[in-house]
Amino acid sequence: MENILSVDLSSATSPIIEEVRGRDYIEYGTEEWRNLYPQFLIDLYYNSSTHAAIINATSEMIAGDNIVIDDEEEAQRENLDRLVKLKNFFFHANGKETLHEVIKKISFDFKLQGAFALHLIWNKAKTEIVELYHIPVERVRAGKPNAMGVVDSYYVSADWGNTRQNKPTRISAFNLNDRTSPSQLLYTGLYSPNMDIYHTPDYIAANNWALVDQRVAEFHLNNISNGFSGSYMVNFSNGVPTQEERLAIERSLTDKFTSASNSGKFVLTFSDDKTRTPEIFPISVSNADKQYLALQELLVQNILTGHRVTSPMLMGIKSDTGLGNNAEELLNAADFYYNTVIKPFQTHIIQTLVKIFKVNNMDLPISFVQTKPITSKFSVEDMKSVMTQDEIREELGLEPLETEEIVEEDLSKVGMIDGKPVFDTIEEAKQHAKEIGCSGYHEHELEGKTVYMACESHDQMLNLEKTELDSFLETMEDIPEDWELISEEVVDGEHQDFNYEEELNKIHNTELTSTGRATPNARSSQDGLNKSKTAFYKVRYVYTHDNFLDNKSGTRREFCRKMMSAKKIYRKEDIIKMGSMPVNKGFGKNGAATYSIWKYKGGPQCEHFWLRQVYKAPKTDENYVYYPDKIQDDKNIGYTKAKSEGFTAQKNDNLVARPPKRMKNNGYLKPR
Repeated sequence: MENILSVDLSSATSPIIEEVRGRDYIEYGTEEWRNLYPQFLIDLYYNSSTHAAIINATSEMIAGDNIVIDDEEEAQRENLDRLVKLKNFFFHANGKETLHEVIKKISFDFKLQGAFALHLIWNKAKTEIVELYHIPVERVRAGKPNAMGVVDSYYVSADWGNTRQNKPTRISAFNLNDRTSPSQLLYTGLYSPNMDIYHTPDYIAANNWALVDQRVAEFHLNNISNGFSGSYMVNFSNGVPTQEERLAIERSLTDKFTSASNSGKFVLTFSDDKTRTPEIFPISVSNADKQYLALQELLVQNILTGHRVTSPMLMGIKSDTGLGNNAEELLNAADFYYNTVIKPFQTHIIQTLVKIFKVNNMDLPISFVQTKPITSKFSVEDMKSVMTQDEIREELGLEPLETEEIVEEDLSKVGMIDGKPVFDTIEEAKQHAKEIGCSGYHEHELEGKTVYMACESHDQMLNLEKTELDSFLETMEDIPEDWELISEEVVDGEHQDFNYEEELNKIHNTELTSTGRATPNARSSQDGLNKSKTAFYKVRYVYTHDNFLDNKSGTRREFCRKMMSAKKIYRKEDIIKMGSMPVNKGFGKNGAATYSIWKYKGGPQCEHFWLRQVYKAPKTDENYVYYPDKIQDDKNIGYTKAKSEGFTAQKNDNLVARPPKRMKNNGYLKPR
């Protein structure tokens, strides 16, 4: 048996992770990867396709689609200076990048290396951080801890494998109590066992399997390139050399044809037949294809396990099951991965950024806009929030529960007869009939023209049970022809107890008095106004749709549909009164019949808001003298708006300016 040598070249393990204290800095990695463990992780990323796919997908999930300020409207009202500074920092984290562009880089480092590093630039006065840069974490090494065990400096080199040409540069560690340096470095990561200074990646247990993946790829590549896999018998038939000579031949073949490039084993034999030349015999492996497939499946599963991935499709890795009917399974896997893996990364990044924001006095609540997996078009939660039950069923390929088609278009009445609307077309009358609970239509004459009313007869129409909302709307006014619209704006900053109309007329009358011109019936700001005779300005509110919201599901709601089709204008006191009436039952807190219509309009998911309209109305008192050329409408309206904002005493009054669908939780009390 001494004529047969067997050489095993298949063993390979990942390097030992160790912090080595020696020079001015602490080395990271030992043995052949001395102080180069981060580079080993990079090489592993480049050479394992499965491992790289997980790193890429996870880092994108961590970075999300963007980073945003929570409840920006509230911040605008209470912390405008902080909001402006923070938004500017979002757009200009440094001279070239936005904050999210920086976050995408640190998210990649965070997943690949288990840590990330930021270079912070102070202003000249050392009072604020003016720029923030990403530093590739593989270039960073920690300096020796001080007497208190704290790392107060870091060293940065472009290549730690060649520090002669890439001399490390010292940078002070981030420290709010020591701002002597013009810049500082912030190095951070999640907790790593047995590590005092550096942070290891969360997938470290899967490194050997990623290394196997690399070796398998190299094995097959070299089989194709060289035609020499290492699984061969080499026979020398020109004599049996000495033991020393045999070992020399073995070393020569090993160096030339094996190692990482030619994985496996070879068998070397010798004989004393000098008439024959060396022969090479391939050694066949039984079921080699099945063995390879089994190994490939095993290493992929172990790499996924090491990364805590429950569904390979989540990482863009092909699965036998595919998407198809497993969309819900993918969503569950995504939810699990987000909460157990992604969220801790994001939380740590936000906590780190908040430290920086506090320095600049711009610390506001921020969050990531999370990237969601694509199943069909929407996630289940997305569909629940913006779609009807039948629309969701349609997406899922199910038959609708409703049999009648809902027509969402607004109806344009051309007049009223006995308090009931009439229309130009039969179709509109029939549609109105469906909405109010009857069917068909009947005809009327109005101003010499044939018009159409809902229901088969007039008596049937009159006998229909009126809702509280119907009765209320009948009392509301249309726009008088002699009123002139001079201003129209979204209701913003106006408290529900503020009398916009009264304040506007007070300012108007005060201005007229100050001109020194004849104003026989002018009243002082203390006297108030007789609205029936001397009110020059009329302030009304219109219920209207936010056209920037594409989905018009709000028009399906009876309250919103009737409010839109009524085409009325409302006094504020009328709107406030509606809040004490059951005009939209079931949409109040815990299903209550009443709630603030002024603030919450048609309830959660509603897409409507109040639009303020200011009109000039002619004076009815013949003794009242005014001078239109002396009146500055814009100035008066501006003063009144300022007063309304100064009158604001409640935080939630800005809700008046927004449709519930743009509110926190879409107008619901709690997230859904």
